[in-house]
This record gives sequence, structure tokens and C-alpha cells, in this order.
Amino acid sequence: MTDDLREQVHAAARRARVAADELVLATRERKDAALHEMASALRTRGREVLEANAKDVEAGRAAGLSDGLVDRLTLTEQRIDAVAQGLETVAGLADPVGEVLRGSILPNGLELRQVRVPMGVVGMVYEARPNVTVDAAGLALKSGNAALLRGSSSAEHSNIALVAILRDALETAGLPADSVQLLPCHDRASVSHLITARGLVDLVIPRGGAGLINAVVQQATVPTIETGVGNCHVYVDASADLDVAERIVLNSKTRRTSVCNAAESLLVHAAVADDFVPRITAALQAQQVTVHGDDAFARLDGVQQATDEDWDTEYLSLDIAARVVDSLDEAVRHIAAHGSGHTEAIVTSDVASARRFTARVDAAAVMVNASTAFTDGGEFGMGAEIGISTQKLHARGPMGLSELTSSKWVAWGEGHVRPSS
Repeated sequence: MTDDLREQVHAAARRARVAADELVLATRERKDAALHEMASALRTRGREVLEANAKDVEAGRAAGLSDGLVDRLTLTEQRIDAVAQGLETVAGLADPVGEVLRGSILPNGLELRQVRVPMGVVGMVYEARPNVTVDAAGLALKSGNAALLRGSSSAEHSNIALVAILRDALETAGLPADSVQLLPCHDRASVSHLITARGLVDLVIPRGGAGLINAVVQQATVPTIETGVGNCHVYVDASADLDVAERIVLNSKTRRTSVCNAAESLLVHAAVADDFVPRITAALQAQQVTVHGDDAFARLDGVQQATDEDWDTEYLSLDIAARVVDSLDEAVRHIAAHGSGHTEAIVTSDVASARRFTARVDAAAVMVNASTAFTDGGEFGMGAEIGISTQKLHARGPMGLSELTSSKWVAWGEGHVRPSS
């Protein structure tokens, strides 16, 4: 059975390679037309997707999925329209393929250009979120890549419906249907076969919980971009406007708790703690948020005493860890010890403090007087995103079209030969 599954995954990768060889020659016009066709098909056949998704949501609730995971799994007419709009936004973006990154003419007349090229075959391993199926397919197509999608069994019906629609749209637009393929999801061995298919797959991107990401990163022999979990902090500085601080904390925490850019920790400077701690605690509790606090917070009614585990937890729920710090430097040290390198925010009226915080905090995105919720490919003008990278090599932060490309050097000569040394 394992050998059969390996061959199934590898056969899909070989079909993807054939599709990628065609996509690398596709003009922007053809790719954009396909993206618009995909968006139109999703809207036209949205009922099919919703019916399939209802099966997944019902099964997920029966299996005891958390409210956060059920929210990630759920599709609505509005969410389907949003992913369709994401495809249309991607179609409106510049095509990265062929972009000249740098170039020169050598003294001997040899012309050098470094240009963007597609990765080739890109594998995605992800959990619960069927919108990722569409986002990944659209970004891969526009950047000239073929996508191998390995979603979770919890979203099986949704993903099957979505990929069928996308493949039909690709054929209608005259591009290979195998540009987007869905891999088997019931046997975890399919992930192993994907992430070790070196020579068949050019890049793997895991997107999901810490367990999934760590397993892929540690076991993969295919190059991998790590998209980390989001233990995001909001630090309220001594000079913060407390009205602004309250607004940012509430938006960062409660806008949508199930996403990786939601704030999971709150740090408050001691200079404003007497005023802000009771104020923000009441505001969070009014939004049904459970506060897990240090001694300064735990004195208040309804606050749970924080444990060591709380500082490292990505709740993905209406919970937040909170503590008072004596200085900006202590806040930075706390973030260094417990943060996940995703997004960190400071609320301050002091430019020097903002500069010190942004320079010292090691994260993919740092917000100054803005919600952590803005770390998002769409908000950053990338259209859809394929994930948020928390590593430092190749790509960091929201990954859009450019992050799905590599580069090659092209040298133009006129019979140039290199002299003997």
C-alpha cells in the first residue's frame, strides 16, 4: 500500500513537471485569463463548494474540533467571494517571471542578466483551511509554478470540490489542468512521499500548527520554507496613547482568533499599568476574552493566574496571556524568549522607543501603532498569500508572487570564450 501511495504521489509530481514546463512559457495574458476564469467558476459553482464544506464542518464538529479550527474550516458565500476576489487581485499584479533583478555589460562585451524564474513544482501541506487551496493554486499559477496540494482530511470534501472547479477552469482557459493537483489526504505517508520527492518537487511549504510544520521541516529532503506559528505580542509602551492601545489590543486579539496574526500575548509598561491594566482587562472580558495574567493582572476579578506554559501558547481562541514589564528592554527580552518570530507590535508616542523596538525585535513583521492583524498578503498588497514565513532564508513574512520564484543568470555573448589562465 505504501509503495502504491508513493507511486501515486510521484506520478502526480511527474504530471506537475510537465505542466510546469508549459507554464514557464505562458504569457501574463494567458495566466491572468485563467485566474479570472477560476474566479468566475468559483462564484458560479459556489453552491457545490458550500455543500461539500457543510459535510466537512459537520464531521469536524462531531470529531471535537475546536471552535478556532471549525472557523478555519468553514466556508461561506462571503468567504468564497473573498477567495475569488483574491484570484482577481493576483491577476492584476505584475508578473514576476522574467523580471530583471540586476544586470551589466562586462568590459569584454558579455551581457549579464539575473532574471526571476518559477520554482517549478511547489508542494503545499496544510491543515483545515480550504481557502488555502485556492490561494496556493492562484499564486502558483501566476508565478509559473505547478501546485501539488496536500490538504487535511478534515477539509477533504471542500478541497475535492474546489480543485475540480479550478482544474475545469484551467482547461477552459487553455492551460494544463495538472497545474493544480490534490494529493491523497487520509494517509500521512502521502506527506512523507511528497516532502522526500527530491528531483520531482522543487519546494515544499507547510502551513498549519506547530506539529505539522516541525514534522515537515525536520523530515523533508525537498527544500522547505517554514511558515511558523503565531505567538504575537502587543507591547504598550510608557508613552502610549491608551485609547489607541485599547483599540489595537482588541483588534489584534478579537478580530479573528483562529488566524496566525492574532495577538496571543499582551505586555504593558509599568508606568501605565495602574491605568491600563484594569481598563484593558475589562475591555477584553467584555469581548469574552479570558486573560491569563501575572500578579498585576491576576488581582482583578475573572483573570486566571498565568503559568509558564501560557507565555508560549498560540491559543487561537478567546484567550490572551498578559504581564507588566518594567521597561521596553524587558518587553524585548520577553518576546525573544517566547515569541515565534511572526508579528510583534508596539504602541507608543515616542519615536526613539519605536525605533529601538523595531531594531531589536527579531520577527518577520513589526507593527508600530498598528494591529498585528495587518500581517497578511492581501493587506500588504500581494493579493492572496501562500503563507507567512518566519525563517530568514529566501523569504520572510507574507509570501506572494516574488517569493515563489527563484532566479537564473543569463549571459549573452557573440562567440565569447574565456582566455586560458
